[in-house]
Amino acid sequence: MNHLYLVPALTVVLLCLLTGSLVYCVLAMLGSWRYRRSGAKQGPVYPPVSVLRPLAGAEDNTEANLRSLFSQHYPAFEVLLSVHTPDDPAAAVARRVMAEFPRVRSKLIVAGTSPLPNAKVWSLSALLPEAAYEHLLMSDSDIRHEPNCLATVIAELEQPNVGAVTCPYRAYGGPRFWPRIEALGLNTDFLAGMLTQRFLNGMDFAIGCTIATRRSDLASIGGLELLQRYLAEDFMIGNLLHARGRGVILSRSVIEHHIGNDGFLKNWKHRLRWARSTRRSRRAGYVGELFTKPFAISLLVWAVAPKAWGLVIVALLFRAGVAWSTAVEILNDPLLARYWWLLPVEDVASFVTWCLGFFGKTILWRGRKLVVARDGSFEMDAT
Repeated sequence: MNHLYLVPALTVVLLCLLTGSLVYCVLAMLGSWRYRRSGAKQGPVYPPVSVLRPLAGAEDNTEANLRSLFSQHYPAFEVLLSVHTPDDPAAAVARRVMAEFPRVRSKLIVAGTSPLPNAKVWSLSALLPEAAYEHLLMSDSDIRHEPNCLATVIAELEQPNVGAVTCPYRAYGGPRFWPRIEALGLNTDFLAGMLTQRFLNGMDFAIGCTIATRRSDLASIGGLELLQRYLAEDFMIGNLLHARGRGVILSRSVIEHHIGNDGFLKNWKHRLRWARSTRRSRRAGYVGELFTKPFAISLLVWAVAPKAWGLVIVALLFRAGVAWSTAVEILNDPLLARYWWLLPVEDVASFVTWCLGFFGKTILWRGRKLVVARDGSFEMDAT
């Protein structure tokens, strides 16, 4: 008898979740509209900038990405690069690009093998004492910048009470199936979530592909010594600055994020790593991510109520609206036009990863097994 009441009750719950998810889609499209209408509120300013970029290995796009950094249309900046060991393949690439741009002040240092779980923060800690300027731009090695990126983000950073500027990115995956659909998800789902948060509550986080800030602002939140405890150090930079009353801006400069060409297993581990980290860093926000998945929820509704198949079409239309407003109107993403039909596959994969993210607290990162604590910090697994 209880079974007779279970399915209708479950249908009602799922319909409520789907309604909430469709409301989220509307908010995401409004957030996209507001972002497109935003812009810097003052003219360009050009304080000198120290650009910090840790390197590790030489992927297919490493040299082109690095060259985009040296090619910035900016009057005074330096580029500081690091590798963990002298024989790192990235060292030869760095020296070649440095020689190509002799007018740009640059330096390559060997940071050594990181004793910390977060090797990126270890590298940044080695670069920061070498930096000559107050204004900093921290950039990942898999990022490619448009020529005016530095000028744009520094102008935005110089607005009143701004502590950090973080950049939206257009993801590019390799030719394999899983990197390609991951890029589709990043260009539609990930950016949509950021724009919704920005629309409702402002920016209280940053994303680490490219962050502009100042030495003094970094020091005010505990510096890199505090951040080395976290896997998502980028999120923490924005979150801690926001908590201190400093503004965080989502830049108008769109950067390119080249996510590689991993196979299924490595790609899946990468997704699960970030899911577990996000769940521990911001638990309520992670639960709320369910509402960003209208297509997956509509499939569940259809499974328990077969006559509701029309809601799957409705969910797809709303999802398409979100995808268009982000990937096309903001990112000018060529992937969506070619592979739009793969987006439902990515949505299901994202939903499965989200579900699995609730289980386990260990992750594998660069060959190290780490334990993620409840506050998002992490340490080496002693077992």
